[in-house]
Amino acid sequence: MKAEPTKTVKKFGTMAGVFTPTFLTILGVIMYIRHPWVVGNAGILGALTIIIIAVAITLSTALSLSSITTNIRIGSGGAFSLISQSLGLEIGGAIGIPFFFSQAIAVAMYVFGFREGLQSLLPEYAPLVLDLMVFALVMLIAFISTSFAFKIQYVIMAIIILSIASIVGGLFVNELNYDFVWFGDYKGSVENNFSGTSFWVVFAVFFPAVTGVMAGANMSGDLKNPRKNIPVGTISAVIITTLVYMVLVFVAALLATPTELLENYNVFIDKAYYAPIVLAGLLGATLSSALGSFVGAPRILLALGEKRILPKSPFLAKTNKKGEPINAMIITSFIVLLGLSLRDLNTIAPLITMFFMITYAMVNVVALIEQSLALPSFRPTLKIPIIIPIIGAFGSLTVMFIINAIVAMASIVLIIVFYYYLVKKKLKSDAGDSRSGLFTALAEWSTKKTNELSPNREVRSWRPDLLIPVTAPKDIRSAFKLIESTVAPKGSVKFLAVKSFDKDVDDKLNVFLPEVSARLKSKNIATSYTYISGNDLAESLKISMQSLNAAFFKPNTLFLTVNGNEELHESYQKLIDVAKLNKYSVLLYVPFENVGLSLERDITLWLKEFPSGWKTNFDIGNNDISILTALMLQKNWKGNINVKVALDSLGMQNEEDISLLNDLVRFPVNSIIESYDIQSEASLLKSNNSDINIIPILKENNIKEMIEIVNFTRTSAIFCLDSLNENALV
Repeated sequence: MKAEPTKTVKKFGTMAGVFTPTFLTILGVIMYIRHPWVVGNAGILGALTIIIIAVAITLSTALSLSSITTNIRIGSGGAFSLISQSLGLEIGGAIGIPFFFSQAIAVAMYVFGFREGLQSLLPEYAPLVLDLMVFALVMLIAFISTSFAFKIQYVIMAIIILSIASIVGGLFVNELNYDFVWFGDYKGSVENNFSGTSFWVVFAVFFPAVTGVMAGANMSGDLKNPRKNIPVGTISAVIITTLVYMVLVFVAALLATPTELLENYNVFIDKAYYAPIVLAGLLGATLSSALGSFVGAPRILLALGEKRILPKSPFLAKTNKKGEPINAMIITSFIVLLGLSLRDLNTIAPLITMFFMITYAMVNVVALIEQSLALPSFRPTLKIPIIIPIIGAFGSLTVMFIINAIVAMASIVLIIVFYYYLVKKKLKSDAGDSRSGLFTALAEWSTKKTNELSPNREVRSWRPDLLIPVTAPKDIRSAFKLIESTVAPKGSVKFLAVKSFDKDVDDKLNVFLPEVSARLKSKNIATSYTYISGNDLAESLKISMQSLNAAFFKPNTLFLTVNGNEELHESYQKLIDVAKLNKYSVLLYVPFENVGLSLERDITLWLKEFPSGWKTNFDIGNNDISILTALMLQKNWKGNINVKVALDSLGMQNEEDISLLNDLVRFPVNSIIESYDIQSEASLLKSNNSDINIIPILKENNIKEMIEIVNFTRTSAIFCLDSLNENALV
């Protein structure tokens, strides 16, 4: 059997893999044919202000990107990998999918730009033919190898550097303009007959020039040392290109008058020391940008395939012997051809820009979250002030709405659609992400705020949080549906498994508890379980309750299921007393033989022994948890409540009192509320045919008497004891 040949994957360093593509993407077509126009409209100081604002956003993004990269093992896909590792595959994919399409369609835009420059040299060829020829050249270079594409980019970079030198050299062969305009009056452009424009419109025209900070990061999976290559290559490229743009502001102001700068987009070409090299630089800039995007886009698609985000992901994640994402490159080629077939990308170009901006914003958001959480795992070797990602995120989102508010909203909506699509796929990440840390931090903050507002838990915030001791699986099986109906949808369950000396029972518990927890979690019920040891159930639970009292998110209700094991009855009786001392309410479920909950529809709620002053102090004695439990069951069963209120000479004396109680509790409209004489309780219990009785525990009640009531009525029952931390009247 032949051994499979190993793939010889070429890895790139800082210069080839990051600096060069980032440098060439930033110094693009706008530098050659729109930068002078920006100076003509905004003046020298206005143009410098535009550059500073634009670079503040992109440099912040570059710093945020670099800081996070020095903290994590970034995988393939650049920004997609970074966002996924922090905020999860769903958000990473929702950003990564449109970002990939933006990179792919951008290739078509750069091809159009190259063709426009080429048409002056080859006017006899049809534009579509030239487009296909240019793209064929880009494909040929990229499909030979990424290494070959980067070598071509070295040649292009040399041409661009020479073209910039030629533009600066124009200062020595032209009559210079010293009548500087420091603050422009924004006259507009030839296209609008110089009818006027604004600072932000000029800014929107210039801003795409400084984007491209992700060009190197997109190659993250092909870099020798991404943790070092991306920060050094990206930041140095941004700083150098910023200096070039700033120098060219003064060069443009010296080479031509403001009127010339406005009217002639080709000032840099016409007034260069050697015009052909500047034209070559213009062509090289668009070709290098097309190459960079065509090399980077398949890497994003490869990463999406590796994480099983898209259909046919194994196909997309396939690479050849050289490590090239060959299938992803083929798919990207078809998307570029689709873009070329549209002939005019002006309608979708703003959308492409929006997806770039959203990606930049999310990179800054990730840096902001990681810094804010201050987890021990966040130890970047490049540390940045927290104001930097704030500037980057806010600036990116602001620029989106400056450019086109409607398209900005449309792009955000589209990303939300992608997000919900991926949420439904229930993606799993082997590496995990930082979301749990984020939610933990939010929970801690909320806890502190809650304690500041109210040191004692507010009765209005009460919900059923059950603590359930388990000695054997049968304790839960008979009560599982009742537990679910009692806590859904916002309650929680904590199982406390008491280990015995019976290995067989313990082994069954080890299998059963994860299963039952998973079932409750599938219903969106917060569930956890733990094991405790001890010979005495009551004593073990007493210690556990006392320990839990120190926690903020602690159970508030002890749930017990009474079965035929009489040995546990004494322990249960002790547990009721322990619950009182620790301010836990008690729900003691006594099922009737094999009938259980029957049809889960009709509930009979028995209320009695109301204190005399309940109408003024709203303290209804030991009836709150009974009422709240009945309401929870009625809601989840979609059933009916039959309320029976015992009349006496103290708190509940007549029908008016019962009517007031109904108004305060707000029982469902289909509930039946009626009074009864406590002397006739036994006969009423006997004749009652509901699915469950809910009965307050009286001082004199014990476990044996509760079981006798259930056997007498032949109906399962929940016996309830208040903790004084709940109030059914709020």
